[in-house]
Amino acid sequence: MTERKGSPLDDLAGKATISVEQAATVLGLGRTAAYEAARRGELPTRRLGRRVIVPVPALLQWLGVEQ
Repeated sequence: MTERKGSPLDDLAGKATISVEQAATVLGLGRTAAYEAARRGELPTRRLGRRVIVPVPALLQWLGVEQ
């Protein structure tokens, strides 16, 4: 029997923020493309010191996913 993986959105359950790299995985993008989208303001992000993080509620809203 083949093990079936859940949706990448399932990995977001219970998390307040994720990294840009994690958002790239959820969106099916490469790391560079995700950072470029964040830089252009196309991906919802926040700065925390030197880190760029993606708030999960904002990402889900941006994707049109009901919470």
